[in-house]
Amino acid sequence: MAATRRLIARTAAVATAAALGATVFALPALAEGAADSRPSATAPTMDLTDGTLEWGVKESFRAYLASSFSGGKITVQDGAVQAPGNGVFTFSGGKGTYDTATHGTDTAFRGGVNFSAHGGVLDITLSDVKLATTGTGGAITVDVTTPQGTADDVTFADLDLSAVKPGRGEGGAMVFADIPATLTKAGSEAFNGQYKEGDALDPATLSVKAVTPPTTEPTGEPSTGPTTKPTTPASPSPTAPSTGKPATDGPGTGKPDAVQGEILDGTLDWGVKESFRTYVTGPIAHGKAETAGGATASGDGYRFPDATGRFDAEKQTLNAAFDGTVRFLGHEENGAYTLDLSLTGMEIRVNGTRGTLFADVSTKDRTTKKVSAYPGLAVADLRLPGGALAARNGVVRLSAVPATLTADGTKAFGGMYGAGEKLDALTVAVALDKDAELPGATGPAGATPATGGSGTADGLAGGSVGGGSVGGAGALASTGSGVPAGALLAASGVVVAAGAGAVVVARRRRTS
Repeated sequence: MAATRRLIARTAAVATAAALGATVFALPALAEGAADSRPSATAPTMDLTDGTLEWGVKESFRAYLASSFSGGKITVQDGAVQAPGNGVFTFSGGKGTYDTATHGTDTAFRGGVNFSAHGGVLDITLSDVKLATTGTGGAITVDVTTPQGTADDVTFADLDLSAVKPGRGEGGAMVFADIPATLTKAGSEAFNGQYKEGDALDPATLSVKAVTPPTTEPTGEPSTGPTTKPTTPASPSPTAPSTGKPATDGPGTGKPDAVQGEILDGTLDWGVKESFRTYVTGPIAHGKAETAGGATASGDGYRFPDATGRFDAEKQTLNAAFDGTVRFLGHEENGAYTLDLSLTGMEIRVNGTRGTLFADVSTKDRTTKKVSAYPGLAVADLRLPGGALAARNGVVRLSAVPATLTADGTKAFGGMYGAGEKLDALTVAVALDKDAELPGATGPAGATPATGGSGTADGLAGGSVGGGSVGGAGALASTGSGVPAGALLAASGVVVAAGAGAVVVARRRRTS
């Protein structure tokens, strides 16, 4: 009889784990199946145990806190751990329930994490982390604590499980790896709107076990569940360049296309980085963007004119230098700006499908106030489709060319953006014929001229801390709990453009 009971117990445990794997998170087959295939409304709930949540919140935010500029630190609390190399956080001890009628789960975890920087001006703790699912969606909620108080159960991230397939972990645990996560409206409010709703956060990995049904006799035998280790989520990588091909003008009529020749005129349209512009002109930096030397604010960025250089269609090369300067100023203190970044002497060099954007850069360290100059700095890597370099009616035009920050380019922003960070795409038009007609001066994609350089933030700290602008300096926005919940990056004016700055460096235009 004992042997029989042990067999029944093992069978029940395996069946429970299998049921959990088949139904947790209401996989589409069950959540959207026929009504007669669903559990009844009176179906019982299943207890979950030994849950873990691996989630880094936002990689670029962690990188910002680890930088020398912020003087920040990350401290895990109450059993949470952080992976080496400023990695993701693991919240463990998860307990919760799975509803066999609705296929929903609700799991709460132990542990919290504190983010602090700038001598305590930035001081935020996330705790009481919970993950709930329903159908193919879900959410992560947290308590947010700042010196101004605590906001409980802030729905911080939306989860999308529609394309997530369950795996099996140690002891029969069900593992859902790399669940896409995006910022909610409430999360955006917690950031004082400097992260916008829908911005990507780090993916989350959930592991849970079903509590084994009780038996009349302990078996004392090891678990029969599979021993495959749960998948560890890959660390979020810098945003990859867009795979979309830059648009080129279609075949035209008129004069034969030039195969090679000197560049007689041309423009470069580039916004640097949308979230950086938003940060500079926003409520934290209270700054501005200035143009000089022929550069103008145009559409969603800036136009640099008067191109010179050379084009060769056969060799698929283009070297073009442009006039003009754009200078970003923010964080005014005693009549001087501690954020001071200037870009001038813009030049692009393209060979085949690869290119580089160079600039003379001057930037101020916001801590030491020291100004550093980097002439001819390789700021951005460019990617083009094969054969993109072609003249049409005397004009070579490249539209929406993807650009990513180089390792050297990080110096311009005081290391606050990592190499590979996505920058604004750029558009180039150069004339090889004195009679050629260049695109109008309305800016990229026909945008109308605009002053300043505002835009919608695409992430905290201008991509360095999330790829966007930072939160406000005041208390956290209200989250409905009645307790002020200070912006996650309060004071992180610091965050986006931290360290940017500068004096304009004059130089003679390079023409290769």
